[in-house]
Amino acid sequence: MTDQRYLKRTIVKETVTSNHLPSGTRDLRVYLPPGYNEVLSYPIVYCQDGEDFFNFGRIATTANQMILDEGAEPFIIVGVEVDKKVRSAEYTPGRELYDSYIRFFGEELVPYIEENYPVRKDASSRLLAGDSLGGTVSLHLALTYPQLFTQVMSLSGAYYASSQAIMQTQTDLSWLSIYMIVGLQETAYETDSGVHDFVALNRAAREILVSKGADIYYQEKDGQHQWGFWQKELPEALLYFLA
Repeated sequence: MTDQRYLKRTIVKETVTSNHLPSGTRDLRVYLPPGYNEVLSYPIVYCQDGEDFFNFGRIATTANQMILDEGAEPFIIVGVEVDKKVRSAEYTPGRELYDSYIRFFGEELVPYIEENYPVRKDASSRLLAGDSLGGTVSLHLALTYPQLFTQVMSLSGAYYASSQAIMQTQTDLSWLSIYMIVGLQETAYETDSGVHDFVALNRAAREILVSKGADIYYQEKDGQHQWGFWQKELPEALLYFLA
């Protein structure tokens, strides 16, 4: 049975305006930790697929447990919601909405959050998190804005050819810390761009990132390409950066 303290979550709904996104706005969910106090300053986790991280990943409940019982420093979570109809177009390098989403994130979302919440403004206090293509776009946000982001949590990242090509252009990624996990049963997962072997994709991405000097924690575990797998892995992944 889940401890009731973990279920007492403070989640604020926000809408941020954008000059880069065609829609002109983007909805957010902002988790505030137990004992939240505006005079303090907090590390922050930015999640792609924000609605899924909160509903299926149960990240707010997990965060409460980590903070209340496991000694994690209190942190804020921003879940960036996405219209599933344009998700691939926003998250995939080279697709039609990708550049707009990247610029929104780095130039509008981060300043908005830092203006309205007491979060730390150094790159080592920001974590990007994403599953599948969300892991991909999280990595590419860090590659685009290394002054903002140096830490990435990638859950079964969809590192297709366009993504790997960008990684290959990098010269020195010694500043990047990335946590990568993939399920061993993800060898033939059907996506809107075809059937992909996510184990092979993640192995290839890891090899490239290692060659560029990135600091990588990499694991392959029994698991499918779904939230049932990722939810169980979230506490360890978060504690890797936030313990």
